[in-house]
Amino acid sequence: MSTYLIGDVHGCYDELQSLLAQVAFDPTQDTLWLTGDLVARGPGSLEVLRYVRSLGDAVRLVLGNHDLHLLAVYAGISRNKPKDRLTPLLEAEDADELINWLRRQPLLQVDEEKKLVMAHAGITPQWDLETAKVCAREVEAVLSSDSYPLFLDAMYGDMPNNWTPELTGLSRLRFSTNALTRMRYCFPNGQLDMISKETPESAPPPLKPWFAIEGPVARGYTIVFGHWASLEGKGTPPGVIGLDTGCCWGGVLTMLRWDDQSWFAQPSNRERPLDE
Repeated sequence: MSTYLIGDVHGCYDELQSLLAQVAFDPTQDTLWLTGDLVARGPGSLEVLRYVRSLGDAVRLVLGNHDLHLLAVYAGISRNKPKDRLTPLLEAEDADELINWLRRQPLLQVDEEKKLVMAHAGITPQWDLETAKVCAREVEAVLSSDSYPLFLDAMYGDMPNNWTPELTGLSRLRFSTNALTRMRYCFPNGQLDMISKETPESAPPPLKPWFAIEGPVARGYTIVFGHWASLEGKGTPPGVIGLDTGCCWGGVLTMLRWDDQSWFAQPSNRERPLDE
């Protein structure tokens, strides 16, 4: 009865299966945590969604920005970019079922027994855990409702970038979505910077990675996140674990067995495309 945590799969279905085979993953006994961005860039987004959905209660996942992009594409709000390789999924006979399942998945996972928190991009230092839970639930509620296309249409944008409890409506939902699925850097006061994507050693001051600014959640929990492939899983402080190691870019798919802190990796089946 083991708990496995895996970084961004990004449609790398074959690598996912090979990684799980390394540990003889058994969904009748084990639990799989996934950091989001299940789809896009790799060749097997359709197969990944079908497989993850089939795991039922054996999987605990969070939505990433590419998963939200898929929902927006399916709703006719965003463009289907060829480099995301989503067409087989969009044209699949079970696409409606998969999309409706996906939009009902959470943006935050919390295990009080393990003192473990997972979000795709991380947890902004401006939030305590209760605030993070409330904000995640608000986004989840609108995504699972009939009005979800309205939210997806208003989701894109970098403002507001500073948390205050007085935020309401679509502005509040946009901030929460950015913090949970897109964030990398913050200003020293915790205000989000939604522009910089450099590695930490080349980031312009005064920006800092969100995890370099102490926040309430990091004091009591281990935070697991994906999203930031250029980190290659390195450079985070104790108690913060980055699991995206760029499998879809020719890197590896990384997995942590929580119970004994053992690491596993599966090399990508492809080299980094020249046009990406």
